[in-house]
Amino acid sequence: MRVLMCPGQGSQSEGFLNPWIAEISGFKDQLEVLSEYCKRDLVHLGTLASEEEIKDTANAQPLIVGASLAAARSALHVKDFDAVVGHSVGEFAAAAIAGVLTDAQAMELVAVRANAMAKAAKLTQTSMAAILGAEVEVVEAVSEQLGLQVANYNGAGQIVVAGPVSAIKALLEAPPERSRAIELKVAGAFHTTFMQSAETELRDAAQGIQTGNPTLQLWSNNSGQLVESGDEFLRLLVSQVASPVRWDLCMASIDAEGVQVVELPPAGALAGLAKRGMPNTVAVALKTPADLEKIAQ
Repeated sequence: MRVLMCPGQGSQSEGFLNPWIAEISGFKDQLEVLSEYCKRDLVHLGTLASEEEIKDTANAQPLIVGASLAAARSALHVKDFDAVVGHSVGEFAAAAIAGVLTDAQAMELVAVRANAMAKAAKLTQTSMAAILGAEVEVVEAVSEQLGLQVANYNGAGQIVVAGPVSAIKALLEAPPERSRAIELKVAGAFHTTFMQSAETELRDAAQGIQTGNPTLQLWSNNSGQLVESGDEFLRLLVSQVASPVRWDLCMASIDAEGVQVVELPPAGALAGLAKRGMPNTVAVALKTPADLEKIAQ
């Protein structure tokens, strides 16, 4: 069994699409089409844009989803894969690859999501931090004491919390015993109640969208469950904006199958988590086109 993984925000780096555009026929053409759907110049963002420009939530989310889709459409045969899963905003790419949304619908919706989350982040000064090496129950208790919320259960000993800047500062100064806390360079407290206005905006944009049922196995960040209804996946995709990402449960579900997972660009973060937290799984990160040779035949 082979599974495609679609990364989330934070995986992009300056110029990461240069080798893909240079070496993969049709990759740039795909990006240009996807750019029209989301009203962003994805070729520029993935090749020449500064680090600051591609960290902007309004640019980062369409860029990441567009990069994953362009790779899936031009460098791989999706029919050779049995399943797909996305992390956070990567679930939009997963939805398109699985046939729940068209590429146009996915890119149009992710543009709405990106703009709405960037706007929501400006309403209150918030931040996020990754805690490494602490038990889930300990992190949940500390978060509650500080007025923080758990945003990402990433598994492999990594949990991301979010909330007011002052509370994040207090966490960094006194992390749970035998753990490390690292502040993330993001605009706000994603996947928490601070994003309620963005969730509402995305729900309005998703009204009336005709979905298809998944043609590949498709897991949800909601609770790591397989979803067989396109309408249900879209509902979960919207509510995910203000709810925790349960990547730990997605990894547990996939690892039980004993599979090869292939992370689409911008790759690295999810494959790293898989190598640490999925003992029955082989992970491949497609950082450059040369990594395509590592995919099992």
